[in-house]
Amino acid sequence: MDDPTRSRLKANPRRFILFTVLYNSRAYYPVLAVLFTDLGLSLERFVLLNLVWAAAIFLFEVPSGALADTLGRKRLLVFSSLLMVAEMVCLLIAPKDGGTLLFLLCLANRVLSGTSEAAASGADEALAYDSLPPENRAEAWDRVLAAAMRWRSAGIIAAMIVGGLLYDPSFLNSLLPAALHIPVAVAHRLPLALVLIQALACVWITLRMTEPPHPHGETGPTLRKAFRVTIDAARWVFTTPRPLVIVLGGVLVDGVVRNMATLQSEYFRLIQIPEWSFGIIGAVTGGLTLFVPAIAKRLNRKFDTPGNLMLVTIFVALTLAALAPAWPGLGGLVPAMLLVPCMGYLGFTISRALHAVADSSQRATVLSVKGLVFNLGYGVCSLAFSTALAHARVSHPGEPLPWLLAWQVPCFVVAALLFFPWAFRTWNRGRCCGADVSKGLPLH
Repeated sequence: MDDPTRSRLKANPRRFILFTVLYNSRAYYPVLAVLFTDLGLSLERFVLLNLVWAAAIFLFEVPSGALADTLGRKRLLVFSSLLMVAEMVCLLIAPKDGGTLLFLLCLANRVLSGTSEAAASGADEALAYDSLPPENRAEAWDRVLAAAMRWRSAGIIAAMIVGGLLYDPSFLNSLLPAALHIPVAVAHRLPLALVLIQALACVWITLRMTEPPHPHGETGPTLRKAFRVTIDAARWVFTTPRPLVIVLGGVLVDGVVRNMATLQSEYFRLIQIPEWSFGIIGAVTGGLTLFVPAIAKRLNRKFDTPGNLMLVTIFVALTLAALAPAWPGLGGLVPAMLLVPCMGYLGFTISRALHAVADSSQRATVLSVKGLVFNLGYGVCSLAFSTALAHARVSHPGEPLPWLLAWQVPCFVVAALLFFPWAFRTWNRGRCCGADVSKGLPLH
């Protein structure tokens, strides 16, 4: 590698950090559900759109990795950034109470968003990692990744606070003179406008990245190989006892909790929490997750994987039960804030367990299969919730969400009671046969 190329590559890790902060720190996250419903969508349609979002990620996740390796990581990141611009434009121009046009623009937003997420997934880290000098690359990557996590966390906390304050300007307007008051109709678009500016910055950053030298193959064979390897990994996961328990146990909890997290701002409105505080609540919740890894590490050392999956399932069931009455104020707020830490505990447990049973040569593919299955589970959960919500509007006119939250608890508990007896038997069978650790995936 010549010196000018190496010099240009040195800037890639710094640009990767800036890209990941701007891409992930989105000011509309704390008001995601109410943003769509205030535009005029029904809550069940919003939940259904999240199924579309998950499906877009599911369909594009596998080919995106192959395209990154053949067409180049930089091109895929530029493509992802352009899709981010397009998805923001769709929401900014979406007419309030616009009927079919509103729904089509929101649908386009979800498809573009899911495709963008899949395109950026992995390509950004791969580009930054390959840009580091070969000598001591692993150690240098640890420093880059740690810096990226710190800055991303800070960016998300800032975005949550700013997004909540911008969307509901009542707090800001109380501090401003009357001539400078922000109208509510304008305020509802401000988080989107801010993220659009971030998207344009992402385009500029990715265009300035330098593609690291790596061999390019033919797109067709690489794509075929990517699908073949993924299918082999999926077959191994679903026919080997311990990976099967890990993935299905994760899906049981992940789909329900992610669906509730998506609806969180709508729930906050239901329990009469002021909208300007949504972002602050999100920032505080993010702060609580800082304590999760230490607790999860201790519990995972004390109990086996099914035991930890059962613990997190119990925590989630109790949290859902506390959410169901939709108590106004603090009574409903506290359990809602516990959902994200539950997700952190689940994520730690699943990651630790999968790394332990997957063969190192196919670990990334197994993790990709896990992501695909989790997104499929989230999509199915969103579809079921949307269908039930539509039914509840007929059977329980007025406010159907509390009724559905109440019914969600026994459904989740029944699913858990069916899963865990089988899970413990299957896990112990995997220990007896010893297949999970010693038996790797077929190599290609």
